[in-house]
Amino acid sequence: MDLRKLKTLIDLVSDSNVSELEITEAEGKVRIVKGPVGAPVMVAAPTVVAPAPAVATAAAPAPVAVEPEAQASGHVVKSPMVGTFYTSSSPEAKPFVQVGSVVKEGDTICIIEAMKILNEIEADKSGTITRILVNNGQAVEYGQPLFHIE
Repeated sequence: MDLRKLKTLIDLVSDSNVSELEITEAEGKVRIVKGPVGAPVMVAAPTVVAPAPAVATAAAPAPVAVEPEAQASGHVVKSPMVGTFYTSSSPEAKPFVQVGSVVKEGDTICIIEAMKILNEIEADKSGTITRILVNNGQAVEYGQPLFHIE
């Protein structure tokens, strides 16, 4: 079980009326218990944590470095959820958009996988994609900038 999934589970327990959650998978077993102050505490860690792909790890710092510049002009499309960012519907398929692509409001521009569910993310503004701020297969956080549209 990877750390992103654990964080999501902890957030779900924290925001719900559930006081204890235990999940067993092939990689190990996790038990999350909500403490007396409402903050969840992880009691047992998974036995194996799947490492992130080396390519995504090595390339991840670059988008973070350009974020302040990216917010200088245009519209920023932000992630509506925590998950894994994908540029296309399958590894063989062509990306939904690339830098220079013209999009209309409502066009699918990427997919974010969260809890084994593929969520199509749509453009919330019409324009031209001027920047893609994350890499294919990279983990994204809620509110993280994904695209720049002008």
